[in-house]
Amino acid sequence: MNGAGLLVSTLDYLAWSPPGWGATLAVALGKSILIAIGAFGLGLLIGVAGAYGKLYGRPVTRDLLGIYTTIVRAVPELVLILILYFAVTSSLNNLLLAWGFERVQISGFAAGIAVLGVVQGAYATEILRGAILSVPPGQIEAARAMGMPPLMLAWRVTFPQMLAAAIPGLANLWLIATKDTALLAVVGYAELTLVTRQAASTTKAFFTFFMAAGLLYLVISILSTLIFARIEAWARRGQVRRAGT
Repeated sequence: MNGAGLLVSTLDYLAWSPPGWGATLAVALGKSILIAIGAFGLGLLIGVAGAYGKLYGRPVTRDLLGIYTTIVRAVPELVLILILYFAVTSSLNNLLLAWGFERVQISGFAAGIAVLGVVQGAYATEILRGAILSVPPGQIEAARAMGMPPLMLAWRVTFPQMLAAAIPGLANLWLIATKDTALLAVVGYAELTLVTRQAASTTKAFFTFFMAAGLLYLVISILSTLIFARIEAWARRGQVRRAGT
């Protein structure tokens, strides 16, 4: 097949309307992005609570959070997804049956956000904890000496300064979230990777579809990097830059 024929064949496979798979891939991409956004947001909430709990919580709280972050960061994401998706769902349904209730069918979308959010939360906890520790303690002590309440101290002193230190780590965490959505294919959720595999298996055009999926992930990464660079520049406004940075 010559180059023109190969190009036509590729365009046919990726056409928006059937028998092309373009629309199907776009829907799957949208699901992947929504799950990544949900998981990243949930991870941030867990991370904020976890970071403050590790720094200022009681010993029992710090120990429990240490166990959580250690286990999640030590066990591969794929294994965690299988454990949380199947084991937790099975345990929940067994409890419901024991209490006389009917089994529940958990949405793959909600389960994907919850599972990846728990994974993201462990990493976000450590990123935000390190960012909080980067704030000069003298400023925090001065704010407390002035009688500033904890919430106001966090909002006006800690948060603005920790944000600049946390953005690079959070940017990496977001990119990990976009790629980890591909792991949900193992539980049968129709995100981009699973749909790509289905399209490739149906048409036997494996190179075409997996290259297309790779390019879509690359575009997401490039756009995300540009957005986070702008956010970091905004967070560092007014700061003195060191030479060579």
